Amino acid sequence: MKRILGISGLYHDAAAALVENGRLMAAVQEERLSRVKHDPGFPRRAIRAVLELSPGPVEAVVFYDQPVSKFGRLLDTWAALAPAGLPSFLAAVPEWMRSKLWVPHQVESTLAGLALPATVPCWFPEHHESHAASAYYPSPFDEAAILTVDGVGEWATTAIGHGRGADLHLVAEIPYPHSLGLLYSAFTAYCGFAVNDGEYKLMGLAATGAPRYAGLIREHLIDLREDGSFRLNLAFFNYLGGLTMTNDRFHALFGAPPRREHEPLDGRHADLARSVQAVLEDALLRQAREAHRLTGSSNLCLAGGVALNCVANARIVRESPFREVWIQPAAGDAGGAAGAAWFGWHRILGNPRAGREPGDGMGGALLGPAWSDEAIGVWLTSRGIRATHLEGDARHGAVADLLAAGRVIGLLRGRMEFGPRALGNRSILADPRPADMQARVNTRIKFREEFRPFAPAVLAGRVGAFFDLDRPSPYMLLTAPVLPGTGLPAVTHADGSARVQTVDPGTHPEFHALLSAFADRTGCPVLLNTSFNLRGEPIVCSPADAYDCFMRSGLDALVLESWLVEREAR
Repeated sequence: MKRILGISGLYHDAAAALVENGRLMAAVQEERLSRVKHDPGFPRRAIRAVLELSPGPVEAVVFYDQPVSKFGRLLDTWAALAPAGLPSFLAAVPEWMRSKLWVPHQVESTLAGLALPATVPCWFPEHHESHAASAYYPSPFDEAAILTVDGVGEWATTAIGHGRGADLHLVAEIPYPHSLGLLYSAFTAYCGFAVNDGEYKLMGLAATGAPRYAGLIREHLIDLREDGSFRLNLAFFNYLGGLTMTNDRFHALFGAPPRREHEPLDGRHADLARSVQAVLEDALLRQAREAHRLTGSSNLCLAGGVALNCVANARIVRESPFREVWIQPAAGDAGGAAGAAWFGWHRILGNPRAGREPGDGMGGALLGPAWSDEAIGVWLTSRGIRATHLEGDARHGAVADLLAAGRVIGLLRGRMEFGPRALGNRSILADPRPADMQARVNTRIKFREEFRPFAPAVLAGRVGAFFDLDRPSPYMLLTAPVLPGTGLPAVTHADGSARVQTVDPGTHPEFHALLSAFADRTGCPVLLNTSFNLRGEPIVCSPADAYDCFMRSGLDALVLESWLVEREAR
């Protein structure tokens, strides 16, 4: 038996994942345990968590990129920009010297602290190799093209790869500083959202605007070729050696300084968001076509942070030459931990890809900790919290009754999700039919921007009655038009689309049973599903996290496995 521990961290979205004999056993993001959103540290808590979920020693540790190579790129950049790069150099070097260059030492101290053998091989694939492995190895394909797009790894910002059997290799790259991820992040920052967090907001805002700046972006900011390769006009950006994404020339081009976080959004910001979204989609489509040309494959796997752009993903599905597309649900750096572990198992150790289960290898992304009914009952009693125990199969009906009555519920059941999406185990759920439900959940419960959309979770067998979607979408990574007359205003975005989650009984029996119970009562097999967290916080992990979030929000009820806590009872 071989157990490989994969790690990502030290930049953002730290995580740990454990692969045993080629199978992903557990994966946890550090933020869920530290309660620091996008936690960039070394993932000691996450390592402990995955080893508690699947106990035993590990034979090797694989870190998701090459810190020495990345540091070399930074030094080269600072030197080329000297003296302009000095502020960035002075801000970054202390952290590099303190922790980022000493991964093996941190691995040894963490394993020793868990009373495990501390001296194990530590391997370092390239960043985009880890992303590619996270996309290809758990995919349902025996052969596929791979496209990975993000801000930057060591040097690469975009890579095309090819997987066949256990073999995986990269065949083309676009190097830093030319980056679609950084282009999108520049507009994220310019519109007043946080980089590495607000890109979702920019994508949502784009649906409310028009692409009237797209021509300006193509003329001045990016030289995009037919094969998807491109160069950015770096005279408009400040990310190479500065501490901001954009500069005065960028601001002059678009007619105003950057929006500050608490300043109001207007139609201009929506148009900027829609414009860069259009350029991004165009570039990704060209890159997908080039991946098809280079590999000749009919299957495509996607990863890297840009692969979380579900609007662009839907266009690739509709308009690229690939017959099938599979997207890693933890496509960002957190998923690099799983990719690193798979890379170690297949590419470094040379093990075959064999014995895969039906579907994909992500287990529905339900890979984190869980709490038993008994443990939750003991915890509730210890805190003096009044709760009702919902018995047997009746628990689904009781929760469905509350939802049908217009209640908004926080739900914690089963293993925590891995990746940025709550898929029914750490979710806030509501009836999608009331016209005011979107505003209610955004403003009174999650305390976030009013334009932010919500996802519909729908019974997989009935998706075609509500959405123009011809394939499963279990991880909320595709948008689709909402069919006319379906009466789902709370999950229909400004452009008539929705980010769909299809729920299959084999992968997610508990959530499927709840959706079925709601459909029995209302005729509607759809629920509004959003992550169980408040604005600026990670998704909840434990019952204590969930109860704390419940107490600080406008949620009507809390379900912890089979225990129901209602606002009135509290």
